[in-house]
Amino acid sequence: MKLSVSNARISGQINVPGSKSHTIRALAFASVAHGASILKAPLISEDTISSLTAASTLGAWVKRGDDSIWKICGNSGHILQPAHAVDMENSGTGIKIFAALAALADFPVTFDGDESLRSRPMRSLLNALEQLGVQVHSDTGNAPFTVQGPITGSETLVNGKSSQYVTALLMAAPLAKQDILIRVENLNEIPYIDITLDWMRRLNIRFEMASDYSWFKIPGNQKYHSFTAKIPGDFSTACFPLVAAAIAGGTVSIKNLDFKDPQGDKAVFEYLQKMGADIEFGENHVQVTGGRKLHSVELDMNATPDALPIMAVAAACAEGITVLRNVAQARIKETDRIACMARELEKMGIQVEEFEDGMAITGGILKPAALESYKDHRIAMSLAIAGLAADKNSPNPTIVNDAECAAVTYPSFLEDFNALGANFYLL
Repeated sequence: MKLSVSNARISGQINVPGSKSHTIRALAFASVAHGASILKAPLISEDTISSLTAASTLGAWVKRGDDSIWKICGNSGHILQPAHAVDMENSGTGIKIFAALAALADFPVTFDGDESLRSRPMRSLLNALEQLGVQVHSDTGNAPFTVQGPITGSETLVNGKSSQYVTALLMAAPLAKQDILIRVENLNEIPYIDITLDWMRRLNIRFEMASDYSWFKIPGNQKYHSFTAKIPGDFSTACFPLVAAAIAGGTVSIKNLDFKDPQGDKAVFEYLQKMGADIEFGENHVQVTGGRKLHSVELDMNATPDALPIMAVAAACAEGITVLRNVAQARIKETDRIACMARELEKMGIQVEEFEDGMAITGGILKPAALESYKDHRIAMSLAIAGLAADKNSPNPTIVNDAECAAVTYPSFLEDFNALGANFYLL
């Protein structure tokens, strides 16, 4: 599906939907807990629904109702053997977490996903599970793969190039029969680990850890108990109206944000402030006013890799050369986001230099162009935002191919932005 975007000034208010990171972790914890958990205001998206389906397939009982509240009766750590492969569709977070939880069982469980998910590396997690005594079979090191536990080992080493590998092990380890030491090398994206640890503390799980996150000691034979929780707003999603307001003019109030939450992408608000954006912080909301010209900065984005596509768009609209660095893990997301964003911004007339771990972007006037999303939700939404700020004197719109992939994390993206005054039209 093609999305047509014309230059537009946006204004109004927007309520940010629930956090994908929190929603998937919460439902995974609830799925192996004792008793019935209540999740209020979960994110309803393709990724969270595929994870919810996985929870049900592995033995949890799920009641969705009108999707404003999910009730999940956990399997008490007793994984149910599925009759077929667990299809995680496009959920990279979900496949790692549920694979580690499934490795607690003494029977084989196979995981698979769509073409994008099959391209994402899993070997670091699978190797770490093998060190814990889990039998693993994968022809490619990616999905499809099969795990068969139980976890019998007491120590493992994991490459933390993606924090999701570490999160998966942290969530499964308390349910093992023995204490486990997780050693971590090359850890990236620490705020995502903090989200996981925050949930574990909330659920009274005991653990010790190094101050530099290089190791975690987790006693075995623990239990997850049921809980009630409201899912906080998603800062990763909030980045889109934030940047859109800054580069497309107008005043936008972004609501449902808790800056006490450990989500790493709240740092994007600081990034935009450093670039000169007009941002005012209130209680549970932020007001962004466009009109100021952004200026170039150099940013270490290791903790915020998901924000690279939208920050590349902000950089393209800024004066000077902006450098986004220390974010090599952006190359192993749904796509190689560094290469893909460089390619598409160049189509819009922007000069981009790629590095192994980032990119340098020389700001300029964006020219409308026909662009590829690579079926990556964050690239699709970022390029749509770029279209809002493209040259208004051009008679042509910006076209983003396969824009429907935004539903992976933000199903109401088009409706929400059109309500702010955007010119988004599906072709």
